[in-house]
Amino acid sequence: MDFGFGEADEGFRAEAREWLTGHLVGPYAELAGVGGPGSEHEGAEGRRDWERELGSGGWIGLGWDCAAGAYGNRVASLTQQVVWAEEYARAGAPGRVGHIGENLLAPTLIAAGDEAQRRRFLPAIARGEELWCQGYSEPEAGSDLAGLRTAAVRDGGGYRVSGQKIWTSLAQEADWCFVLARTDRGEQRHRGLSFLLVPMDQPGRIEVRPIRQMSGTAEFNEVFFDGARAPHVVGGEGAGWRVAMGLLARERGVSTLVQQIGFAAELAAVIEAAVRGGALRDPVLRDQLVRQWAELKVMRWNALRTLGAAGDAGAPSVAKLLWGGWHQRLGELAMRVRGAAAALGPVDWTARAPYELDALQRLFLFTRADTLYGGSDEIQRNIIAERVLGLPRLER
Repeated sequence: MDFGFGEADEGFRAEAREWLTGHLVGPYAELAGVGGPGSEHEGAEGRRDWERELGSGGWIGLGWDCAAGAYGNRVASLTQQVVWAEEYARAGAPGRVGHIGENLLAPTLIAAGDEAQRRRFLPAIARGEELWCQGYSEPEAGSDLAGLRTAAVRDGGGYRVSGQKIWTSLAQEADWCFVLARTDRGEQRHRGLSFLLVPMDQPGRIEVRPIRQMSGTAEFNEVFFDGARAPHVVGGEGAGWRVAMGLLARERGVSTLVQQIGFAAELAAVIEAAVRGGALRDPVLRDQLVRQWAELKVMRWNALRTLGAAGDAGAPSVAKLLWGGWHQRLGELAMRVRGAAAALGPVDWTARAPYELDALQRLFLFTRADTLYGGSDEIQRNIIAERVLGLPRLER
């Protein structure tokens, strides 16, 4: 396929590069590379300040489908959004803490929210002032989202939410959470669900418990709701499944390309370790590294092919299957190229600090979950079989 950047795109690139060079200085420069997969919890306070800095420059909400500048954000074409992602990665800017609000909630409000909700929430997201987390998965309803048990009852003009969510990224830092809850107990599965907006600052009503992972970090959380107030419902009561599925469909496109830029940097680090340690002399490992590089190129071309496309029910599932397996294999390669040294931490273990890992070790442990979170491989294959190939539904 022929994908290129035009004159306007290159002008946008120069503007983005100049802005990043001028603003990624001082304390922000010290956050370079902080906040990637496996370390989303690190440097949260400084990254929150950086979010406001991005907002002051209008760099949040580039892909929002709304009137230019309506909420203080720049509006960019699809190719310009890709340009921004490339320049952001090239500059080594810190991992975003506002991406859930910017890339998931905001487009959902633009598509399914009312005008009052858009006026209330979009400007604050665009300024980098309010952070969001996502309340979907539950202990017994992860990939099977329709089986959730969190319930909400009417209370005046809003709702009261009770239940538990799990694997909630950035819940410690978030100001708000969008929660999928059952508002009609007489319905089952995907019927009777509502998409609610819940403020996180509710002492005694909301409790956040970090989940310590085998990587030693705790970027995911359990969130417990005990009659928590939810003053907003998006799309109307009972429309939660439709709104939630629309949101999940937005987790591809430009965001997929952004993710692949991070993958390319991780692959480069693994190759560098292979060169430094002499692992490239092993023809099998060398072949596996070349295969990883080629598969990453294919994923990029597939993402570009589907960029901006609508109505392809299988595209998100295909993308998830591709990158989940690829990233997991990269983590395994990161250990193979290190050989026996992969079993050693970067510093000697002590009773006070018994568990410390380097970047490649964290990559390996973190990627064990890639084929599970965000919808397991089994669920993705079922979606493709049923919605794309028209095969009989799996009995549940």
